[in-house]
Amino acid sequence: MAGLSPMMQQYFDIKEQNKDSILFFRLGDFYEMFFDDAKTVSEELDLV
Repeated sequence: MAGLSPMMQQYFDIKEQNKDSILFFRLGDFYEMFFDDAKTVSEELDLV
């Protein structure tokens, strides 16, 4: 299995420093959330 992409490594580095925060990660013109952050926000905002 290949290692993490540089983008995902950056995401995990930032998330490690901010465990109690929801991380909006900018990808081009959009902001994305991943993993548990995405699940939490989708439940709280009732998004599908």
